[in-house]
Amino acid sequence: MVRTNSKIGETIFQICNYVLLILLALLFILPFLAVLSTSLVSEAELIRRGSFILVPEAIDFTAYRVLLSQGSTLYHAYGITIARVVVGTLLNLVFTAMLAYGLSRKNLPGRNALIMFVFLTMLFSGGLIPNYLLMKYLHLTNTFWVMILPGLISAWNMLIMKSFFAQLPENLEESATIDGASPLRILTKLVFPLSLPTFATIGLFYAVAHWNAWFDAVIYITDVNKFPVQVLMRNIVFSMTNQDLNANMMADLSVKPTAQSLKGAMIIVTTLPIICVYPFLQKHFVKGVLTGSLKG
Repeated sequence: MVRTNSKIGETIFQICNYVLLILLALLFILPFLAVLSTSLVSEAELIRRGSFILVPEAIDFTAYRVLLSQGSTLYHAYGITIARVVVGTLLNLVFTAMLAYGLSRKNLPGRNALIMFVFLTMLFSGGLIPNYLLMKYLHLTNTFWVMILPGLISAWNMLIMKSFFAQLPENLEESATIDGASPLRILTKLVFPLSLPTFATIGLFYAVAHWNAWFDAVIYITDVNKFPVQVLMRNIVFSMTNQDLNANMMADLSVKPTAQSLKGAMIIVTTLPIICVYPFLQKHFVKGVLTGSLKG
């Protein structure tokens, strides 16, 4: 009887759990579907049915033809964003790993003071104006590197990676040292291969941050030709006209897309790539975070 009641309780819990997960999934999916539908509706249908449309009556790709037409500024902005993600994530991982590996060694002189110094950067910052003046004095404004060098190492990501490095058996490094391996060789040939889940997780953190970043480009860059795609999306979303696009992009179109459709298409075009990449790294996500947080 007790076992039967336990099975009934477990079944009820699973049903409630599935219902809750389905509701949460719909909560996240419905806004995305609404934006996708808005990008695919015509001006006449948008006026007739209103701005919130989940299922369009007729699919209209006018907004996408405008964004992806030849001569569109979107391609150049995409190139800058992809270069930022690739170069930025690679440099982030290299420098974060080197600092984390050094701080994970217990025999490092002044180790605790250095860790405290890094931790304080998570609590205090210089502020927007001092940061801008610093970038200006370093001649980084209006350059590609201003979007990468200021955030080269994330203190939080570094602490996660340091915790993982500290869990590695010391015997492995001692054996490599006896064989004549240098600390850099130990890091690249021994520690890196054992840390792939953590590198995948931290790399995903950095890549998503670079892909979604727009504030630093708005503050430090004034040259429109150096804007990443997220800044272009921001300009279109916050604009009620199509003035952010080239005039010749819509010159050959008899039917112009609405501002709402153009905004929706821009959001879909800029968010879809990172959504497609995420499932391939998801299997490393939980494992990498947990292995880096078991031991401080």
